[in-house]
Amino acid sequence: MTEEQSKLLYIFEDRVHQLISICDGLKQENSDLKRQIETLKQSQNGLEEENKTIKVKYDNLKMARIISVGQSDLKGAKDRLSKLVKEVDKCIALLNE
Repeated sequence: MTEEQSKLLYIFEDRVHQLISICDGLKQENSDLKRQIETLKQSQNGLEEENKTIKVKYDNLKMARIISVGQSDLKGAKDRLSKLVKEVDKCIALLNE
């Protein structure tokens, strides 16, 4: 084997070792990223469950609020609505003149 061929073989071996080293690094990074993805998925599942629980609580609170509306609240709402209807009627009357 000539000196030129030996030199080329040495360069080739060196580059193969570099590629193997890069490949090992990428495998480690890939493994780390997979673990990170799994952790994030678990976190997402937990947050989705918490979101469902909060929605159920919110719906229950809305229902309780609707049920707890007293007569005074209804009377007040009716009075406000009556006033608004009267104002609208006045505006319509003014427009018709």
